[in-house]
Amino acid sequence: QVQLVESGGGLVQAGGSLRLSCAASGSMLSINVMGWYRQAPEKQRELVARITSGGSTNVADSVKGRFTISRDNAKNTVYLQMNSLKPEDTAVYYCNAGGTYSSTGGVRLYDAWGQGTQVTVSS
Repeated sequence: QVQLVESGGGLVQAGGSLRLSCAASGSMLSINVMGWYRQAPEKQRELVARITSGGSTNVADSVKGRFTISRDNAKNTVYLQMNSLKPEDTAVYYCNAGGTYSSTGGVRLYDAWGQGTQVTVSS
């Protein structure tokens, strides 16, 4: 019912910047929260940052001051501006969205994930 398409990953040198984008499409009634998670090799997936439809944000301590999450509600798109990148930021970054959609059974909740985009930071 909800599809997320990510873009913007790539290879960058330490200290560089990247901007990730994630666009949501489908038959959703609302997108309450959009966010970014990441998973490095042999590590668990972790929250990077998330933002509500009202603009409230939650950012991981490890990226505070370097990463900024923003959202364009009109475009159903969330962005992650990543500055001062470090090799330890290397991971697959996943977009996530949660909200409601309409089905034959009524209004239901969804929790959607993108396919992931690789971010590699070289030292």
